[in-house]
Amino acid sequence: MSGDRVPAIAQPLRPPSPGRAAALLGLLVLGALVGVAGSLVQPAWFPGGLLLALAGEAGTVLGAARLTRGRSGGIAVAAGWMITVVLLTVSRPEGDFLFAAGSGSYLFLLGGIAVAVICATFGSGRQPDGAAARLRK
Repeated sequence: MSGDRVPAIAQPLRPPSPGRAAALLGLLVLGALVGVAGSLVQPAWFPGGLLLALAGEAGTVLGAARLTRGRSGGIAVAAGWMITVVLLTVSRPEGDFLFAAGSGSYLFLLGGIAVAVICATFGSGRQPDGAAARLRK
């Protein structure tokens, strides 16, 4: 390698631009909405509702990662989903709750976390591109 160019992967991380930060915040809210929708759908038509909720989450996380061309979009959606679902598991002082103590609820919680982690890591990381990234023969 010549000493005049530093590979893109070796450059320091910078904070996101204001537009990207706003997009990631919007994706965090989208993840929260998908979590609420999945929480309401999964017990309704078991097991189809559970599969629909997990497929919706997977599609949203993968779509966000592709949209942002990196893992940050998928991580934002996954974080919004996880925070919302964990907060929905807490019972209220009146005795109200959203998740029953059944296998479907546990599959939704644990399967959703696994789907979020798997799909968020499918996004492309910081990879160099162009002629500088190619090995010379």
